[in-house]
Amino acid sequence: MACTTLEDIIKGCDNNIGGITAVYVNDMDNITTVTEDAATWEVTAITQTSRFQTFQFRRNVGNYTEDSAIDLVNGSSYVTQVINLMLHRREADVSRALKILGEGQRDLAIIVLDANGKYWYFSNAQLTTLGEGSGTAKADGSKYSVAFTAESELLAKEVDSTIISALLEPVS
Repeated sequence: MACTTLEDIIKGCDNNIGGITAVYVNDMDNITTVTEDAATWEVTAITQTSRFQTFQFRRNVGNYTEDSAIDLVNGSSYVTQVINLMLHRREADVSRALKILGEGQRDLAIIVLDANGKYWYFSNAQLTTLGEGSGTAKADGSKYSVAFTAESELLAKEVDSTIISALLEPVS
């Protein structure tokens, strides 16, 4: 019994670059609605009570992975999503912001901009790893290693780029 009709996957001709360039974070409690286009698997609107916070980081130090766990015996499947960031230069305000981010294992809504210019929405993510410190040599610097983990039935949905600027504005 087939559940959904199979679809073609066509090889694209566009350049494909790895890495992420921006991360925006909000509490799931601040997200009131997420509107998705079922046909395109795209988030077309997000209504929120507080703006998304911007996490700035250097090039080539962030990524995300999505790994499926498919259990044929139990008939269950889900995707583990992990977003990794390296934040350079340890400072009190960053330490405080990270502490708040992990308080109470809060559920987070995260939007990631990848190096191909695509935005991806991850819901119910949590801060799961926070580490690092000072390097040994002067050239090593100091840093934070941060990981967020979410579990979902589906891969991350693409976000319509035209809604991003409104998500970063203060909510009145």
